[in-house]
Amino acid sequence: MLLLAAVFVSLGVWQVQRRAWKHQLVATIDTRLRAAPVAPPAPADWPRVTADRDAYRRVTVTGRFLPGRDTFVRAATDLGSGYWMMTPLETGRFTVLVNRGFVTPDQRVRIRTDTDEPATVTGLLRISEPKGGFLRTNDPAGDRWYSRDVAAIAAARRLDHMAPYFIDADDHANAPGKPVGGLTVIRFNDNHLVYALTWFGMALLSLGAAWRFSRERRDRPDPAA
Repeated sequence: MLLLAAVFVSLGVWQVQRRAWKHQLVATIDTRLRAAPVAPPAPADWPRVTADRDAYRRVTVTGRFLPGRDTFVRAATDLGSGYWMMTPLETGRFTVLVNRGFVTPDQRVRIRTDTDEPATVTGLLRISEPKGGFLRTNDPAGDRWYSRDVAAIAAARRLDHMAPYFIDADDHANAPGKPVGGLTVIRFNDNHLVYALTWFGMALLSLGAAWRFSRERRDRPDPAA
């Protein structure tokens, strides 16, 4: 019981530390969302790109969308179920995948990138989502996508020098019938206090059980007496 109590206390302390980290993360991302957009990380900076350092940073980039390279990824949004329209943007130095926004299943049949005119995209830097979504694995051969896996999409579309992140485009200048941008959901679960209290409660119960067992053993008559 004493050993269990020690384990439960350590788990409770870990949850308190996780709660502090989560609150710091939320504050950091809130600062990034309010900041002016900057250029996305260049190839020399790619090895240092991480979620803690770069996720949800506002960025802006100019280039040309590559026609015929769209990828549609399953999406569930406030507008309903449909797809994210992912299109590679060639910047001249590298290619970056842009989530141009949400389209309905009907729009997916009609919408295609058919021009390579210059375009400027402002949005949020997002970290790649490898393998697939919940209980669903991406199927590149069947062109069925459940997560925005940058490396897998780049391989399927034969794209070179692809940035290891993608950009969620904002809702600027969206024409009717076009992908709806600016739908990035920024939500972090914060149940760490509840978990911490649960573990500390289990520790108290274990200590209480240890005290009771010790008392019963002390009060038990000695058979040899």
